[in-house]
Amino acid sequence: MRNMFNPAIALSFLSLLLLSPVTFSEKCNPQDKKVLLKIKQELNNPYLLASWDPKTDCCDWYCIECDIKTHRITALIIQDSVPYTNLSGQIPPSVGDLPYLQNLEFHKLPRLTGPIQPTIAKLKNLKYLFIEYTNVSGPIPSFLSQLTNLQLLHLSTNNLTGSIPSSLSQLPNLESLHLDRNKLTGPIPESFGSFKKPGPDIILSHNQLSGPIPASLGQIDPERIDLSRNKLEGDASVLFGSKKRTQILDVSRNLLSFDLSKVDFPKQSLIWLDLNHNKIYGKIPVALTKVENLQQFNVSYNLLSGQIPQGGELQKRFDVYAYFHNKGLCGSPLPPCKVIKEMA
Repeated sequence: MRNMFNPAIALSFLSLLLLSPVTFSEKCNPQDKKVLLKIKQELNNPYLLASWDPKTDCCDWYCIECDIKTHRITALIIQDSVPYTNLSGQIPPSVGDLPYLQNLEFHKLPRLTGPIQPTIAKLKNLKYLFIEYTNVSGPIPSFLSQLTNLQLLHLSTNNLTGSIPSSLSQLPNLESLHLDRNKLTGPIPESFGSFKKPGPDIILSHNQLSGPIPASLGQIDPERIDLSRNKLEGDASVLFGSKKRTQILDVSRNLLSFDLSKVDFPKQSLIWLDLNHNKIYGKIPVALTKVENLQQFNVSYNLLSGQIPQGGELQKRFDVYAYFHNKGLCGSPLPPCKVIKEMA
């Protein structure tokens, strides 16, 4: 019997198989994918999330990052740019149903409104929470203190109101706390002095915070402290010290009143010191001439007096605008001090 095998036909059949559409198993976890599609729906199906197609692998979607081994969703980063797209609504409650999420970001979304969703408290693996440049409103929720793996908590440039929860100091791994450019009121919590040392960077500027700076803040040693443009009163000298590692210290545009001549400064780390528009008195310490890398310095609009110390960066780098509108400061770069001649 003749052999019916035809190599040409077999090769054509094999080629047809190779060129035919093949359904590959997608990496994305099915439950995570279901949650993401619900998030898209809760955000009113914005154009920004057009790549979120249920027929494709969600690990390839825009704004998403998956773990390379488990393929679970580890990052949800939703950010927009000018011109803004049509993304509107509130923070989707379903974000709390992504249990492996480590990074959650909502950035430059002016139509994002409503509160910080309570479901975020379920994200026990969260390390980075960014809600910035939105119209999210309401208080900073105390449940954020339950997210004990948080390293960065940035809630800048929103419409947040109310007081700062004292429970935030219970976050043992926090490295950076940005609550600036909101409408926060009340005092800086005394508990902030109990942050795990050395303490996170504390950025609270452009709010309506009031009352004294807690003395307890002297117990921590963050690299950056910005309390500017608030209504803080009293003594800020606890923030200073020659052995601190402070790089940036900005308490400008408050109602602070203390004797500057009695404070000392870190000589190597300090690069930015802004005290303008307060009621600070005394003399500028000679110790400031020993600060090696000072790049920004402003003590204008205070009640300082006496001669500006000569040396270091105080004259080389900073002009009259760093010193003017004080009670009686004199010497370069301001006019010379008047010599009072003794009567014969």
